[in-house]
Amino acid sequence: MTATAPRPEPLLAPARRTGAAIAAVAVSVPERVVGNAEVAENIGVSDEWIVRRTGIHSRRIAAPDERLDSHAATAGRAALAEAGLAPETLDLVLVATTTPEEIMPGAAPYVAHAIGAVRAGAFDIGAACTGFVSALAVGSAQIESGRARSALIVGADFMSRITDPHDRSTAAVFADGVGAAVLVATDGPGRIGPIILGADGAGAGHIIVERSDSRIRMRGHETFREAVARLSLATMQAIHAADLRLEEVDLFVYHQANGRILSAVGERLGLPPDRVVDCIGEYGNTSAATLPLALHFSARQGRLSTGDRVLLGAFGAGFTWGATVVEWGLP
Repeated sequence: MTATAPRPEPLLAPARRTGAAIAAVAVSVPERVVGNAEVAENIGVSDEWIVRRTGIHSRRIAAPDERLDSHAATAGRAALAEAGLAPETLDLVLVATTTPEEIMPGAAPYVAHAIGAVRAGAFDIGAACTGFVSALAVGSAQIESGRARSALIVGADFMSRITDPHDRSTAAVFADGVGAAVLVATDGPGRIGPIILGADGAGAGHIIVERSDSRIRMRGHETFREAVARLSLATMQAIHAADLRLEEVDLFVYHQANGRILSAVGERLGLPPDRVVDCIGEYGNTSAATLPLALHFSARQGRLSTGDRVLLGAFGAGFTWGATVVEWGLP
């Protein structure tokens, strides 16, 4: 009988488990504030009609000479400063956007160069309003796998550049803004839970920008119905994946698409209104930027404390959607 050779010991000890956490969030928005009266005049409705249909009172609109990547760099620098992280130590810069200044190159290389992230890889992520969650998934996975120790993720959109000011279904809703978050490695389990991502191309035609006119077109009723259904389902999937219950989540931060969508999701899930962030009245729908803007808004209001469990959820063109639960702050 042939003896079995002893199993050799590994040459290297198993790598220590690495997690990821959000170290800081910062924003940059255009100075120009546009109230409903100006928008209402263009689309033939009243200020009250816009508030009733969207929950929006004002929005930020970029001037023609303002660049998206410049605002992204400003937000990135502020987030890095808050996190106490030098830009040259960054491994990755991700910019989630639908509205880069040029078709090519993307916004991320501009941002990396502007902030001095000299050793970072940089690329854009195109997932429309779900872009920030998608960037969070990529950045945290890179850190968890040990391929990166830090990442800057930016949600940035100047939606006014692709919005027809006379289109009632879009002109009252979309706006401009940028938000950035710094992700860092942690020893042991991270603070970013499993990230649920989904897509259904059968609904692609409901929110679309065609090259022929470069203007966003949206079927509001169909988008509303799908957004409520997908956000509700993704919320439950993310909470289940994190081994939590709804009542154990401290704050629900959804994509600020429309005030009625936020209310409908809250009602469907039975969420207390004071635990659902609603800042759309101040910012409008800034697409990929809404989640970091909403996180910054919540922190500014004193609604976020270290250790809070925060549900992030988004829905956008594609259709695409995503959700996760993060534990706020660093260990």
